[in-house]
Amino acid sequence: MRRASVRAVTASFWQRSAKARDLSTCSRRVLDMASRDGELRVFIVAGEVSGDSIASRLMASIKRISPYPVRFSGVGGALMDHEGLQSLFPMEDISVMGIFELLPYLNKIRIKLKETIEAAVSFQPHVVVTIDSKGFSFRLLKHLKVRHTKEDHCPIFVHYVAPSFWAWKGGERRLGKLSEFVDHLLCILPFEEEICRLNGLAASYVGHPLLEDAFCLNKELDSPSYNWMFQGNGDAFRQQHGIPPGNTVITLLPGSRLQEVKRMLPIFSQTMELLNGSFTGLSAIILVAPHQHVASHIERVIRSWSLSATLIPGVSLQQRYDAFSASSAALCTSGSAVMELQLAGLPSVVAYRAHFLTEWLIQHRTKLQFISLPNILLDSEAIPEVLFSSCTYKNLAATLSKIILDEDARVKQIAAAERVFRLLCPQGLHSITDNCCPSMNAASVILNLGKKK
Repeated sequence: MRRASVRAVTASFWQRSAKARDLSTCSRRVLDMASRDGELRVFIVAGEVSGDSIASRLMASIKRISPYPVRFSGVGGALMDHEGLQSLFPMEDISVMGIFELLPYLNKIRIKLKETIEAAVSFQPHVVVTIDSKGFSFRLLKHLKVRHTKEDHCPIFVHYVAPSFWAWKGGERRLGKLSEFVDHLLCILPFEEEICRLNGLAASYVGHPLLEDAFCLNKELDSPSYNWMFQGNGDAFRQQHGIPPGNTVITLLPGSRLQEVKRMLPIFSQTMELLNGSFTGLSAIILVAPHQHVASHIERVIRSWSLSATLIPGVSLQQRYDAFSASSAALCTSGSAVMELQLAGLPSVVAYRAHFLTEWLIQHRTKLQFISLPNILLDSEAIPEVLFSSCTYKNLAATLSKIILDEDARVKQIAAAERVFRLLCPQGLHSITDNCCPSMNAASVILNLGKKK
């Protein structure tokens, strides 16, 4: 692939933005620091499967447009390893969801945090980039900020994927405090940038990663009428995995972390067993994160199932959408996978259970009616959500049956997905190219960021 210049990519990015802004008014840019040392050093941390994907694309984009050799250090998954990162430890060691669910893992996370801090200081990066996983990421950035306060060499601190401050009561007021240890925030939702700036936090909207998924899956996004959704090869997938053409297939996405899989899979199992009597040839496809302990746990559970189940760990992007295309519906734990199902145009049901105290906090401290991003963006329940105490196998089975059998409900979900993607697109953007996609936008912002001397 032809190397793109920082100037060309940056120009393309800002020309497509609603308004131009100068990110490099400070006198010491990331690229200036790299020029001094003859290389660009990036310390990068991701703690989730979705973060691994975002970070790997960012790494590839930075390497593509940097005029200097790039070295990476930090924590990540298999995709980041493929781009040249030797992770300090397995990414899943810091992948813990929830608030009260975190308590049993605190000591382990403290140890990993200390290890990461020391590695970052030793690496002497020009820029530190953390992706999502705000609990671990923000603790890391705070510690590094303190360590570098009195040093001449102070990296620029960037966080990619803004925390959902807009979902929590008083969340916007806390944004200003992030500026104490975050130099710049990269946002994936269009409305986040302005809110951050109004609250004293430098930010840039770079685009939602799912737009890049659409580009990677379909290189022909060159028409204003393109509907942004992608259909994989469902017939080939069924044939490859021995699923008869007449079977009713439900894709199950129980989560990427072992703790959430242990919580959600028993409910999903009971749901499928109940549905097994209602649909002839019911089959399940279970897509699993590339974590061996997660795959092993699911494999043990489904051995006792009376219906056919195909377990597929660590699939490629194309294979993932082939599986979606082979399915009639999906049952999904709330998370980034919900947006993938929207891109696939696959009718789905969102389920969520957590520690009872976490559930109480969500119900009493959030200011939103919904938990999944498509519903939040549309301010309506386009995708059925079965949450908390209502998340029982009987309720899930009834809701899944409706979206499988009710053609009107299916059509409404697919139409809603189109509206979601229109909301995610930058104003005036009708196509995505190699030089104008979320990861390239993020890379150009990072390389042009600067600090005052």
